[in-house]
Amino acid sequence: MNPNGPESAGAKAFYVTTPIYYVNDAPHLGHAYTTVAADVLARWHRQRGERVRFLTGTDEHGQKIMRTAEANGVTPQEWCDRLVSEAWEPLWEHLDISNDDFIRTTQKRHTDRVREFVQDLYDKGEIYKGGYEGPYCVGCEEYKLPGELLDGEGEYAGQKLCPVHKRPVETLSEENYFFKLSEYGDRLLAHYEAEPGFIQPESARNEVVNFVRQGLQDLSISRSTFDWGIPIPWDSKHVIYVWVDALLNYATAAGYNENPEKFEATFPADVHLVGKDILRFHAVIWPAMLMAQGLPLPRKVAANGWLMVGGEKMSKSNLTGIKPQDLTSHFGVDAYRWYFLRAISFGQDGSFSWEDLSARYTSELANDYGNLASRVAAMVGKYFGGILPEATADGEAERAVRDGLAKAAAEADRRIGDELDFQGGILAVFEFIKQVNGYLTEQEPWKVAKDESDEGRARLATILYTAAESLRAVAVLLHPVMPETSRKLWDSLGAEASLGALADQKVQRAGAWGGLQAGAKVTKGAVLFPRPEEPAAV
Repeated sequence: MNPNGPESAGAKAFYVTTPIYYVNDAPHLGHAYTTVAADVLARWHRQRGERVRFLTGTDEHGQKIMRTAEANGVTPQEWCDRLVSEAWEPLWEHLDISNDDFIRTTQKRHTDRVREFVQDLYDKGEIYKGGYEGPYCVGCEEYKLPGELLDGEGEYAGQKLCPVHKRPVETLSEENYFFKLSEYGDRLLAHYEAEPGFIQPESARNEVVNFVRQGLQDLSISRSTFDWGIPIPWDSKHVIYVWVDALLNYATAAGYNENPEKFEATFPADVHLVGKDILRFHAVIWPAMLMAQGLPLPRKVAANGWLMVGGEKMSKSNLTGIKPQDLTSHFGVDAYRWYFLRAISFGQDGSFSWEDLSARYTSELANDYGNLASRVAAMVGKYFGGILPEATADGEAERAVRDGLAKAAAEADRRIGDELDFQGGILAVFEFIKQVNGYLTEQEPWKVAKDESDEGRARLATILYTAAESLRAVAVLLHPVMPETSRKLWDSLGAEASLGALADQKVQRAGAWGGLQAGAKVTKGAVLFPRPEEPAAV
């Protein structure tokens, strides 16, 4: 966790969030996918020199948590404490996630503010008491519309199933309190039209717009059939609906009703990253709640697709959950972080396979990137005693490399920083890596080294400086994606300042030529991407 989150007043921080995750079980690849994407985005904006606040956390209330705890013979709070301390927080540390804050919905800083928010809506007449009966999915913690349900087959024949979890829904009937969501349809549609980039990708936006156009029903915001939740302030027989509770984490973590200076410098979120199955909560219910309270809406809600294994969404309930550690123990953390953003277009569904990860690791990381770093360090060591020479014989080939770098840096910055196109940004950098490999192949420094004249030595020095300086830029551009590897490469190139200490405009600096100083000590460290032995496929 980054201890230096933006707390002080001044220019608004770039505020990026993940969903807060249910702690009914340990995290799997799907949870890590969204979190790594948010981490890359946060790191990228820090490298632009921006103040950043990056939030993640856990959703710890609701019937699903209560039932899981009961099944494990502990209280809900004990279950949450165990899962957070033994599974969730350790994984984010393992994956080098740089979150500034980790919020838990059982923390007093959250529960007190949620009660105040809901009480304020009630006092404004936005909440009323009523009754409701309908199909309810405990896994989603959500009432379902009859038209959404699937017909069960096999062991579930004759039953209606949740379309997400493929499990039977329950018929739930209870007296609840309702938020007047139905009154916000027109305002939401107007906002979607005025801010076409509010929901991404376009397919997700269209789905939400069509849903709202069909008419919104008032939202049940309390439950009275169980007690694991935040009590309604004016009626302790009810607890606040877990999704109302959960969505408010983005405000409570930012200092809502507690730290006005911090709240002003943080809220609203610039980007909420969410899974597409919870898009409606974030793009319909959440903005309507904010409208009702007179608070600003998030700038962007971006829905990532599902990770698929064997044609099924990856989840514990579908028995397709794979632990991230199953992959990091074999390929390393940085390769893991790189793979999912490289292989899958963010916003689209993507299939994971061990074979695809292994093939891309070998081809792009080990062969293209890692081998380039090894070759350059080895040649500087062999021909110049490990001291980076000065480039004094530039030509057209070097100008082409510099132009290629400027293009790659600008494209990566636009795609990752502005468009959330992680795949496109990473590919732009790897196209430049291929260009540098091609440059070395064409210039043949191993042959130029045979020319011991002053002209030959100058030419060799220029070729190797050009390659080393290109690698410096690559280390900066890939630092948000592969931080540990980038630090290793940076250090091996003898760069003067620590990569992590360059706080301002690192992305722009990557595209500027001349960051490495002649005379730097270049060392050939450990192989960046060692070739792992092939285990049995996961």
